[in-house]
Amino acid sequence: MKFINQIFISSMVILAGCNEKNKTSETNKPETEVKQKTITLSDFKKIKGVDNVQEVPFQLFTKLDSIQFFVTPSKDAAHLKMAYNKLDNYYGFEEFEDFYSIHYSINNNISNSIEAFVLKSEFTPAYELTLKGVNLYEIRSSTFKQSDDFKSKSFKKFGTIVEISEQEFKANSKKQIGEALVKNPNIQLQADNWVYKENGKEDVITQHKSVSTETGPLANEYIGRSPYLNLEVFKENSDEVVDSYYSFFSLNNAVMFELSTEGYPQILPSKGWVTFVSSNNDVGSNFVISKYFPQTKKQDNLLYVNFTNFKIADDKKAFWTDYDTFYAEVYPLNSASVNGKKQKTAYIKIQLKAALF
Repeated sequence: MKFINQIFISSMVILAGCNEKNKTSETNKPETEVKQKTITLSDFKKIKGVDNVQEVPFQLFTKLDSIQFFVTPSKDAAHLKMAYNKLDNYYGFEEFEDFYSIHYSINNNISNSIEAFVLKSEFTPAYELTLKGVNLYEIRSSTFKQSDDFKSKSFKKFGTIVEISEQEFKANSKKQIGEALVKNPNIQLQADNWVYKENGKEDVITQHKSVSTETGPLANEYIGRSPYLNLEVFKENSDEVVDSYYSFFSLNNAVMFELSTEGYPQILPSKGWVTFVSSNNDVGSNFVISKYFPQTKKQDNLLYVNFTNFKIADDKKAFWTDYDTFYAEVYPLNSASVNGKKQKTAYIKIQLKAALF
């Protein structure tokens, strides 16, 4: 029996030795590593740079500190990590399953442009931008009762601003206050001119004389009459000029220009306010409240705010529900419709501090 035990023990030792040898052999076995080829921007396909943004199918935006450029639309393709630069433009041209193809100008040099492929997970196309994570309070400047402020960058000193749902926006639109502009039947379009006709007398209503017409004639659209202001409102625009504005004319005695607004006027007769919102030509949008004095034809600017992170979608749809609460339809900054894909509309509510004025 002892002899058999010794044989069993010896066998176990030999097996254990074999196992240790196998483990050592596996440990020392060299691993196969797949290393990506080191590439630079010179490895990407050279292309003609974008010299007309209007011809770009869509733009892409990211909130990441760094992004990846792939040479082909494959996750296994050679790629390069790039630091995000807010001054760079990422022009999207094609959409793949997991990628967008972009045209990218190195150091913003159009003559040194490449085609690259970027992950959809790292970018958002212009038509998908929303207000999520956006600081709505951020402003560039403000003017309160003739006092300019270029240092404070927050709306908080004037009130609150929040994003709301479309349902809340529509529900509150039924409670809006303010004056409705009603068409004056005595104002008619005649030979491409708006003419005021009454008691056999005809007066041509011309555009505001200070408007430059170097890029072409202005086109006037009659909006309606403000009973409170006793003025006729026109929208003035041109196919050659991006800007448009609203001009107000008095028809008493002779046609006279009285005032203008950059956006569709929201008028509160009980306060004597003429207010509006409009997209700012430079950045963001403007919110303006002024007090108009019909007797003197003068106005005092009560509040001007330049918000930086959204544009106005439809200034006609803005409204007040009381003297502190204002609603507007907006677009996220940089959003744009593309190839039948509409940009996402958002809605905001501005609540002024009580007794701000």
